[in-house]
Amino acid sequence: MTTNPTPLIVTFGEMLIDFVPDVAGVSLAESGGFIKAPGGAPANVACAISKLGGKSAFIGKVGDDEFGHMLVDILKKNGVNSEGVCYDPHARTALAFVTLKKNGEREFMFYRNPSADMLLKESELNMGLLKQAKVFHYGSISLISEPCRSAHLTAMKAAREAGILLSYDPNVRLPLWPSSDAARDGIKSIWKDADFIKVSDDEVAFLTQGDPEKEDVVLSLWHDRLKLLVGFKGRVPGFSVKAVDTTGAGDAFVGSFLLSVAKDTSIFHKEEKLREALAFANACGAICTTQKGAIPALPSTSDALALVKSKAN
Repeated sequence: MTTNPTPLIVTFGEMLIDFVPDVAGVSLAESGGFIKAPGGAPANVACAISKLGGKSAFIGKVGDDEFGHMLVDILKKNGVNSEGVCYDPHARTALAFVTLKKNGEREFMFYRNPSADMLLKESELNMGLLKQAKVFHYGSISLISEPCRSAHLTAMKAAREAGILLSYDPNVRLPLWPSSDAARDGIKSIWKDADFIKVSDDEVAFLTQGDPEKEDVVLSLWHDRLKLLVGFKGRVPGFSVKAVDTTGAGDAFVGSFLLSVAKDTSIFHKEEKLREALAFANACGAICTTQKGAIPALPSTSDALALVKSKAN
């Protein structure tokens, strides 16, 4: 008897180093020291999937520098296939300084001029790896500048033609775009291609310029190809935990949910299964906030199940 092989989820985009103040609640200027943490939403999602026992690969570009090699080692240590990662001999790996304000919310300052992730070319895409995927996941940062934008669009088109599910988490980072309008237009330019989209309340407000609490405002983001639009802070009850750092919580949520989808695509049509998957994904997101840094804080399946169970009791 042959069992189905574990479905592959391929994520695409940026992987970088986050520098986080070693003391919570201070501005970048006030911080006396920084903790170095691997980051970049698509890479975080790949690690989240792998940590939950799934199969993931990351496609992107880092600098041929100490940090770039460190990041690829982290992918490997976390069980993520890194065959799709290229090294740029001239550009540096991107850096982001991320402050955690007193309420655990974040402020970003980026060093990318241009960084290696922005310089991924179409010709460097590992199409063989991409075409093995059941799900292809990406953000919007890879749409900001060429040549990465063209590589992103080519990868999406190849995935669509191969019948692969497309998953989009815009992850709005305004400081990286030339203007708010450019960000809105860029993010919406690929909106109608996705099968699954995750947005936060802030992103709904930014993209629609309306009130994210109003259902018709959220529904204005719906399109016919979509199978699911999830507002992170979703309609499924969240879990109450002591948040230390919200970095990566959305990525843990997305990774967990995509793993459920890859295992069973009928989930989109079965409300009970969908609720279960979203509750589990919420638990993953919640656990991720209880520790500093995104990747080190990603939960295992047993952690998340324990949290779901504790809430049920």
